[in-house]
Amino acid sequence: MLGIDRRSIQNFDWTLLGLITILTVFGLVNLSSATSTPDGLSDEMRRQLFSLGLGMTVAMVCAAVDYRHFERLALPAFCIAIGLLALTLVLAPVTRGSQSWLFGGRVQPSELAKVALVLGLARYFQRYPPGQTTRLRELVWPGAIIAVPVALIVAQGDMGVALLTLLVGSTYFALVRIPFRAWLAIAAVGVAALAALWTFGLADYQKERILVVVDPGRDPLASGYQATQSRIAIGSGGVLGSGYGEGTQTQLRFLPTQHTDFAFSVLAEEWGFVGTCVTLTLYVTLLIWGLVVARNSKDDFGALLAVGVVGCLFWPAVLNIAMVIGLAPVIGVPLPLFSYGGSALVVTFALLGLLMNVSMRRYVF
Repeated sequence: MLGIDRRSIQNFDWTLLGLITILTVFGLVNLSSATSTPDGLSDEMRRQLFSLGLGMTVAMVCAAVDYRHFERLALPAFCIAIGLLALTLVLAPVTRGSQSWLFGGRVQPSELAKVALVLGLARYFQRYPPGQTTRLRELVWPGAIIAVPVALIVAQGDMGVALLTLLVGSTYFALVRIPFRAWLAIAAVGVAALAALWTFGLADYQKERILVVVDPGRDPLASGYQATQSRIAIGSGGVLGSGYGEGTQTQLRFLPTQHTDFAFSVLAEEWGFVGTCVTLTLYVTLLIWGLVVARNSKDDFGALLAVGVVGCLFWPAVLNIAMVIGLAPVIGVPLPLFSYGGSALVVTFALLGLLMNVSMRRYVF
């Protein structure tokens, strides 16, 4: 199973490793400030460091095993992920309106489902290349691969992760060549689905979060409180920021869930416009580098795997940043490598390990 040889080591992607390392260090510094305590390391920081160690181990395994073996594992991995999502509906307790965690809140199956979804779609489109998909009915099977985990996550009540999973899966649809009228049909179905979701699927508090985006002053002390405090934190950062550990919104705990959903707000308050620009530039560089890895891959499965990893990094970053600046409802989407969360961090490193895997073997066969 291991596919490490001299050529793989020679082609190790130091640029990718450097980008990951810098962003990870930035994320840890940001989390340290967001969770600072007079007694030293916070419990959240200790757990994040443990998850980082576990994630690095998983990444090394994912990079060491020749990625062509993952094509054979795609179907079993997808079935296991679906089974865990279904098991969550039976065993997981309801926490803040959703059933998302197993094993005492340590494992979030919906995060694992993203990896399985990328593997499943890469395997499907490797057999039926998206560039040769020209008819709408040819999207039925990949649509089903996406719809099953999304439906189970919706049933859990976690609409933010459901939307994220849908967007990650839809990344591949940008590569298909179906006619424009077919896209119009998809859009019509999507609008109908959104209308049905609004009418029958969303709780009142979830509808309020969406309405607050349109009217920020609608409920400033309840559903609009998080977004309002986030914008205050971002605005107070100015050009250079207030400095590490000096953000008033952060340190006085006015900013809610600042170590998870609003980690970017902490970054903006303490490091300002310059710090956020540097961080976003690193993110964009990482995403572009992932596309370069996809382009240089020697086979379709590797290229599709790299595209899926880019989608798994791009969509949560876009949704999280839009959320904290008030352009999207607060839906609980973490910022990769910055937000606190064990399952999310381990899965992110697993995906980055797969991307390194594809890059290392671009000249091997």
